[in-house]
Amino acid sequence: MVMRSHSGNAYRFDPGALCLELLVTGGPGALRRYEVLHTPADLVDWAGRSRLTPTPALDVTEADVAYARRVRDALCRTAVARICGELPELGIPGGSREDIGLINEAAARPPLVPAIGDGGRRVWAGVADGSRLLSTVARDAVELLTGPYAERLRMCAGERCYLVYVDTSRPGRRRWCSMEHCGNRHKVRALRVRRAGEVAEEAREAQGEQGDQGDQGDQGEG
Repeated sequence: MVMRSHSGNAYRFDPGALCLELLVTGGPGALRRYEVLHTPADLVDWAGRSRLTPTPALDVTEADVAYARRVRDALCRTAVARICGELPELGIPGGSREDIGLINEAAARPPLVPAIGDGGRRVWAGVADGSRLLSTVARDAVELLTGPYAERLRMCAGERCYLVYVDTSRPGRRRWCSMEHCGNRHKVRALRVRRAGEVAEEAREAQGEQGDQGDQGDQGEG
């Protein structure tokens, strides 16, 4: 997905799963300030930006949008519980039985149904509405949370970045939401610290040399 930083710079963020893509739309606690799911058009727009292929022609209601926010918040708290227990600085507690129940409830509904269309193209069969969209998202969450990558849920190590992703890399060492964003910022900071250390070391060496020269001068006068 294409994201934008506070400064307006665009960068790509791949959370690794459809359900985690929903978390970028806002969330519980302090994440509420980033809410983008206000209208049916907002949920349709998110689906168009997600990894769903092809983009379904959705019929979404206001009730679907409200339900999407509930499912998303439940998934956020559940992911937080898996990763770090809770996020008190954001007012986000760990997930509860109610959150798991809501995810399971959404997953139990009929999902979007893929089919083979004309020319062998992938299409969506039957009705494509908000309820089926959220069922598809919830089923993806069930697969993730009970699958082989359940222990690979991560939160970006960047300062004040709370983007959640699943680390599917072979070594399992992914630290950043995106190397274009937090990864690059970390490299820049590390370079500045290293350069500052080098400058400080050069200054100490210069002072030491001056001190040595002063000692030699005193000896000569004696």
